[in-house]
Amino acid sequence: MQSLAVRALMAGVATAALLSGAPARAQTAAPAAGDTVQLETVTVESGEVGASEGAAGTVTTSTTSRATIDTKLIDDIQDLGRTQEAGISFNRTTNSINIRGLEGSRVLTTIDGVRVPYLADATRGANGGADSFDFNTLSALDVTRGADPLLGSGALGGVLALRTLEPDDLLLGGRRIGTLSKSGFDSADRSGFTSHAVAARTGDTSVLLQGGYRGGNETDTMGTLDVLGAARTAANPEDYEQYDLLGKVYQSVEGGHRFGLTGEIFHRDEDFDGRTSQSATGNYRAGQYFTGEEVERRKAALTYDFDTPDGEGWIDTARAVLYYQDIARDTRVDAYRSTSVIGPFERDNSLDEKAFGLNAYGAKRFHTGAVQHRVTLGTELRTADTTQYSAGKDSCALGRARDRFACGMLHTNQADAPDVTSRLIGLYGEDEVALLSGRLRVTPGLRFDWYRNAPESSPEYRASAAYDGRLPPENSDHAFSPKLGLEYDLLPELTAYAQYTRGFRAPTVGELYSRYGAVGTYLRRGNADLEAETSDGFDLGLRYGDEALGARINVFSTRYQNFIDTVQLTRPGGEYPLGGISSYTNIPDARISGVELGAHARLLDHWTARASLAYTEGRNLTDDTYLDSVPPLTAILGLGYAQVHWGGEVTTKLAARRDKVDDGFEAPGYGVVDVTAYLEPEQLPGLKIAAGVFNLFDKTYYDAVTVPETRAQPDLFYSEPGRSFRINATYRF
Repeated sequence: MQSLAVRALMAGVATAALLSGAPARAQTAAPAAGDTVQLETVTVESGEVGASEGAAGTVTTSTTSRATIDTKLIDDIQDLGRTQEAGISFNRTTNSINIRGLEGSRVLTTIDGVRVPYLADATRGANGGADSFDFNTLSALDVTRGADPLLGSGALGGVLALRTLEPDDLLLGGRRIGTLSKSGFDSADRSGFTSHAVAARTGDTSVLLQGGYRGGNETDTMGTLDVLGAARTAANPEDYEQYDLLGKVYQSVEGGHRFGLTGEIFHRDEDFDGRTSQSATGNYRAGQYFTGEEVERRKAALTYDFDTPDGEGWIDTARAVLYYQDIARDTRVDAYRSTSVIGPFERDNSLDEKAFGLNAYGAKRFHTGAVQHRVTLGTELRTADTTQYSAGKDSCALGRARDRFACGMLHTNQADAPDVTSRLIGLYGEDEVALLSGRLRVTPGLRFDWYRNAPESSPEYRASAAYDGRLPPENSDHAFSPKLGLEYDLLPELTAYAQYTRGFRAPTVGELYSRYGAVGTYLRRGNADLEAETSDGFDLGLRYGDEALGARINVFSTRYQNFIDTVQLTRPGGEYPLGGISSYTNIPDARISGVELGAHARLLDHWTARASLAYTEGRNLTDDTYLDSVPPLTAILGLGYAQVHWGGEVTTKLAARRDKVDDGFEAPGYGVVDVTAYLEPEQLPGLKIAAGVFNLFDKTYYDAVTVPETRAQPDLFYSEPGRSFRINATYRF
């Protein structure tokens, strides 16, 4: 049953939204050089216009600026969903963003317009991709709720579009040299970080170099029982460190042209003492089971930007990015087995994707009589090679009779999937048409995608214990993804809108081609005949106001076809007596619907109040069950005070009990209070010190989407941190 606080919150936010309206309508000013073309969007909290790459962005897109990131101590995606974006979560179990109840490969992440794939090792558990960046490299980020069809495969549940620092972000006020340094500490995982950037301009050449480091330990939970095995509630001990490097060089050329070169490196390494898997008499004794995870992303890109200096010509704005990107994830095990297959046990399971691609678009504004157009045409061309491999050693090679049964389930030094070459060709266009002196805006858009996944045999794949002597077939398809947006200014400050979007997601390599197990045990296999997931989504809403006073209400409903899910094909028995055969299949029909509310108001001279709410419900209509990845009703309330050189805010995140689940965790409702403050000393221009206390009242609570469906530990093991504090110092020169 919902708490009185949550019920009051629902009533309060709904009333604020209906009385105050929604955020200010975005203007249609032409973008400057290096900016990107997008549909009109506004973030409730700050009133800033979103600016995703290319034609990305819908009426549900909102922006969080670097200033907000620094002031509110937003260090990761969980912080974003805790202080800024109700309904946005990060699933730490799967290293995935959750938007509108969808996650994994159904949510697209881009960095400077280049897609960052969600790597999912279907058999070994090396999952993620959206966690391969550092917030300190960002100038801003855009969140789109629901499908953005013009971005192609993966933009089904939503989009996180990240924009990294540019030289102009540091070269303020016409400076020729600028620096930005930020360092801080977080007690929740006892981590410290430092990040430094420098930019310079000479003539028509500008450069930026940024580097950062972070190191820390395990994220605390409210569990305190520090024992071995299934009764443990304290987090497993962890040590981690990460570093990142970003470099950009631009050369401007007369006539509005700019050429650039970008390089990025991100590396994170984590080591765990797996005490939950250790016991006094079991296979792994105390100090005999350690795991690790490593993720690395490298990117090099050539860029071209054009912005017309005089408004003449066939194109007003254009951008092209030619890139190479390599993302690799490794999961490790370093252990000693004491009862079964006695001896050292090591594993290094890797998943790697190397991609080449070209993203390009051009935009033009023109009039046909009294009608104004903004036409955008673009393309995405991409080829990627994915490899998976498990290396390791154990005592199975000794051939001991007593280990024969156990070794039948331990397979290594093999690939659990063939090498796969993937191709993608995307073409898109949209036309924002302004009628009735700009009061009515109609934006039709369409994207065409063709993709192909071609498996290739390898000695590593043929060495697999599950190899059946055959190479699975290619998987290819094409998709048309239309969108239609309507906006009408009922009043200068009040806009009504409606939007239809169609999304799609191509099957992943793991869903298509993974194969693990052996005769005599069990088999997990992919399905090369999977069809792409598709969606048809409708958004209807109102937004009203400006930066001082405004609100929004958005109602949405999306139907999904061919949802990909796991199924048990055969029960244990026959050739696979221990686990049978499991695979993937397309679910014909699912639906996710909900409402999103927001409001903000500047009170008196220095006070600001804000609120946002997200309620989502998802059902598998084929089986008439709930979608367990959908979070409960959540809301954020904030009250802030700001002077010229200092300020602060008290925020409360409230969540209802998640009871609409079939197999997932029924997370109890909660309310968590955070307090943040910042100081910009007048005597030290450019310095900002921000600090915060999080979970002020030391509340025990759970992020519903992070708690796994199958839990081996007591609930407290999966709880969120208790009271913690952070302090950051940022200096600009």
